Amino acid sequence: MAVRAAVLPAIGSPLEITEIELPEPGPGQVRVRLAAAGVCHSDLSLTNGTMRVPVPAVLGHEGAGTVLAVGEGVTHVGPGDAVVLNWAPSCGSCHACSLGEVWLCANALNGAADIHARTADGTDLHPGLNVAAFAEETVVAASCVLPLPDGVPLTDAALLGCAALTGYGAVHHAAKVRPGETVAVFGVGGVGLATLQAARIAGASRIVAVDVTPQKEELARRAGATDYVLASENTPREIRALTGRQGVDVSVECVGRAATIRAAWDSTRRGGRTTVVGIGGKDQQVTFNALEIFHWGRTLTGCVYGNSDPAQDLPALAGHVRAGRLDLTALVTERIALDGIPAAFENMLAGKGGRALVVF
Repeated sequence: MAVRAAVLPAIGSPLEITEIELPEPGPGQVRVRLAAAGVCHSDLSLTNGTMRVPVPAVLGHEGAGTVLAVGEGVTHVGPGDAVVLNWAPSCGSCHACSLGEVWLCANALNGAADIHARTADGTDLHPGLNVAAFAEETVVAASCVLPLPDGVPLTDAALLGCAALTGYGAVHHAAKVRPGETVAVFGVGGVGLATLQAARIAGASRIVAVDVTPQKEELARRAGATDYVLASENTPREIRALTGRQGVDVSVECVGRAATIRAAWDSTRRGGRTTVVGIGGKDQQVTFNALEIFHWGRTLTGCVYGNSDPAQDLPALAGHVRAGRLDLTALVTERIALDGIPAAFENMLAGKGGRALVVF
């Protein structure tokens, strides 16, 4: 059956919105009709080669939809079930999984090398980051499908697949923000907005949002920011001025640029924690001298997929949604059709908006 999808023909090439032929689900597979898919910066990173996957590929990794059919052996979901796509399923048997660090699973992206679908002329297509959510329908491994808990609107649930899970996990798992602590969030995109909400949920006493555009201040404050700082070379000084000249307890960097990581580090108090969520290129070199590492006693940590276990964290996130503490709609600044993804990429490059959501 033919469905429309956004295909990346080659690294550096523009996306093509075209029809693809999907197979029926085989053993251990699930066919899903997408309700919505978020446009994440990681998708942009795939187009320019910052992150690499086999191409040509159907992109999109943040999505939710309804099960149409299941293959042999699939029992945890069935036709008609609402589901969230999990782009990084853990294998359960590698070294990281044996340590309980499922977000570092060595085999999580093995499925990206599989043949997912074909174009009308017979060209094989790979599934971007496993799930190929930029399509009207997709066929994925059963491990990439999680039942959607009750009480979460299906369209909004797409944000649970990456932005909300990453932002929540960055605060609660990686940085371990405690009630009363001060937090700075660098970058007010989809993940940054989720991080601001998560800091509010964690009970942070002061939440400083940092971005390059003044237009994002209202978005940031609605998400929980108590203060807004326009990014500049003076950002660390401004943040220290807001925190009794100490710096924040926790900085979360959601951009992935060397200058922003350095600013986040410099904005963190002595003995505080700096967590890097943003995905940068290999050319983004961050330098520290040995004396400052000793003197400041700060902790610098990376954060992959929010250091989350989606199967465990999805119910917790749904509970926050039902209770009104987590507002998924507040992450979305634009609802678009499939054809609008290239323009959403351009807006992302220009630093505009939060999360664009493809609604099918």
